[in-house]
Amino acid sequence: MNVLFIVLNEMESLDEILDSFVEIGIKGATILDSQGMGSAIANSGRGNEPFFGHIRHFLNNAKPYNKTIFTVIEEEELLEKAVETVKDILGDMSKPGVGMMFTLPVGHVYGL
Repeated sequence: MNVLFIVLNEMESLDEILDSFVEIGIKGATILDSQGMGSAIANSGRGNEPFFGHIRHFLNNAKPYNKTIFTVIEEEELLEKAVETVKDILGDMSKPGVGMMFTLPVGHVYGL
C-alpha cells in the first residue's frame, strides 16, 4: 500500500487528473491548497539580502500557489497506472513549473 502525492502547479490539469483517477478505479483523493517555500519567501516582503532578490526575480512569472493531491492506493498495479496517467496528462515533469510527484509506503490505514 502506498500514498501517491502530486504537487500540481498546472492547475488547469486538476480536473483531467481527477477524472482520469475515477476512470482507472481510484475511489478518492484529497486536494489541498499549497504554496512552495520559495514562493512564500519571495512574497513575504522580508529578506532584503541579494539571495531573496534572486528568488523574487526567478519566481516573478511563477504561480504563487499550487494544489497538492494525495491518495492511498492499495494495489501496486493501480499505483503504476495512476503514475502513468499523471505523466501522460502533465508531460515532462522535469520542466520548471509543472510540479512533482512521489510515492511513500503506508504502514497502517485507519478509517479508509
